[in-house]
Amino acid sequence: MPTETEAAPVAVDAPWDLVCARLTAALASRVPGRPAVVTALGVRDELGASTAEFIPGAIPVGLYGHHAVVGPVAPVGGRGCPRCLARRWQAVRAGFLRDALERGGPTRATGTPPWEAGFVVDALAALVSAAAAHPPAVRHPWVWLLDLETLRVARFPLVPDGECPGCADRPDDTAEGARIALEPAPEHTPGSFRTRPLAAYDLPLEAFANPVTGMLGPSVAPDLTSASTSSAVGAFTTRSGAYLRECYWGGHTGAYGTSVRVGLLEGLERYAGMRARARRPVVTATLEELGDTAVDPRVTGLYPDTFDADAVGAPRFAPDRPVRWVWGWSLRDTRPVLVPEVVAYYHAPGGIRRRFVQESSNGCASGGSPAEAVHHGLMETIERDAFLLAWFGRARLPEIDPASSTRPATRAMVDRLAMYGYRARFFDTRISFPVPVVTAVAQRVDGGPGLLCFGAGASLDPEDALAGGLCEIATDSVNLRRRTAREERRLRRMAADFDEVRVLHDHPLLYGLPEMGPYTDFLLRGRDDGERVPLASLAPDRPRPRPADLRADVEAVVAEVTARGFDVVVVDQTAPEQRESGLSTAKVLVPGLLPIDFGWSRQRGPWLPRTRTALREAGLRTADLLPDDCNPAPHPFP
Repeated sequence: MPTETEAAPVAVDAPWDLVCARLTAALASRVPGRPAVVTALGVRDELGASTAEFIPGAIPVGLYGHHAVVGPVAPVGGRGCPRCLARRWQAVRAGFLRDALERGGPTRATGTPPWEAGFVVDALAALVSAAAAHPPAVRHPWVWLLDLETLRVARFPLVPDGECPGCADRPDDTAEGARIALEPAPEHTPGSFRTRPLAAYDLPLEAFANPVTGMLGPSVAPDLTSASTSSAVGAFTTRSGAYLRECYWGGHTGAYGTSVRVGLLEGLERYAGMRARARRPVVTATLEELGDTAVDPRVTGLYPDTFDADAVGAPRFAPDRPVRWVWGWSLRDTRPVLVPEVVAYYHAPGGIRRRFVQESSNGCASGGSPAEAVHHGLMETIERDAFLLAWFGRARLPEIDPASSTRPATRAMVDRLAMYGYRARFFDTRISFPVPVVTAVAQRVDGGPGLLCFGAGASLDPEDALAGGLCEIATDSVNLRRRTAREERRLRRMAADFDEVRVLHDHPLLYGLPEMGPYTDFLLRGRDDGERVPLASLAPDRPRPRPADLRADVEAVVAEVTARGFDVVVVDQTAPEQRESGLSTAKVLVPGLLPIDFGWSRQRGPWLPRTRTALREAGLRTADLLPDDCNPAPHPFP
């Protein structure tokens, strides 16, 4: 067994072994005083390796194809080690290479590399010398990429890997560590619902999105097809079992630079919410063993009996079946509670065979403080619940007059959508709680393909709630015609058989088909513009104090939610990479509210007791919802 100071043997073909050994010897003679060790990249699964492959004090040089990766050069005792680099490098590779390394057998060289040429050795020696002499990085160590064909050099920051077995501190998950202490969190400007402005976060794009060390993927690109917002989109991949999931992130604002920063925050939030990165889950037990120490998955929602778990390899939940749990914090009872890992994190390790439900990012939010993150996560949980209650119950919601908005930007965007042939419509979706929730719909005026686009927003400020839904439909609707035409054949199969609606993007795309319009008649048809209500009518009876504090907002909304018999449970999802940037991420779970699911066979909402009773209790129905009353079509939430 190799020690931490010895290089472990690697199964590489002899030509690459030989070239790496010769380059190491050549660099030793040309760069005295600081050894450089050349090894091949892409020859083993670095994300699953348990042994070190690097010599302390040496400058690592990795070869892959016609690239040499030099570094990192980190301060002694600092984070951001060669193992971090190898893990980041592998995580940003294309899916076929990741599958080969992480699921296949040993890799094999396809030829003899020509990198012993004198000019290559000279260039590599010069770069290694420069790296050795470079001052230690204050925050993120540097990594250099040398193109061995063109000798072009690029430099990238390395964000230390919070799960690196070499330099990261990842303690066990404990009840004591689950405590959520909400400190005062005043808004940085009135009505912002944020403790700091966007520009206050140190989020250099090149550190998080680059082709060598990018933890959020290789790049971010402007969405030039969007005619309404200046969107920016990126993506990273993460593995759970055999499944390599591509996770998209992005920002949708009026300026590309701002969209990139918003997108980075969203990407970090999704990175943190997929699995427990800061702490190691250690509790495996049955619900029967845990009792009221745990959140009951039957309350948060399970799939109906018609769901064919055997067909997809998913297990069924049973109170006597052991599952893995993580610690959360009950804001109602001020105590730690256990939450099923697959409910707290929506891409928990182990693949589908460990997930009795497939959660989404619902209720996950980031902020500049725990109170800010909890506030926005709670708003999202209430928003999705209200949207689904209205959809499943086919509620006739009051329509809002967008001209009553006091924000010129909102009215201008409504006019902009009209210019593209869409009527922007908004509906008061408050159901159980005095929190403004707005459902937004972009409706193609001529009734053609790309017919309907839905969105929603929730906020203590009705203007913010409407703007949140408007942003979603403004971004998606103007591209919907093209996407509907491109996927028309597949969408028509879905319209004929809703079981073909299987993934997130299927739900909103389906309503690009004109024939899906009748399923929305309960909301959209037969309206008189004179019946529309002003946006200000959604304002809570008790206005927010000035200056506003997000902790007070959270306490007020939690009191409203718990007064109706619900708990509010928070799981701290903050990844080490976020904490370093001053960010917090929380999963806010309200057991009993409707969870949002994607895939027609995986809907939990229609089977929860709340779906039957909530609209009657809110005065929107005269009786409880019967099974035949439930909307027979998949929800259109994006």
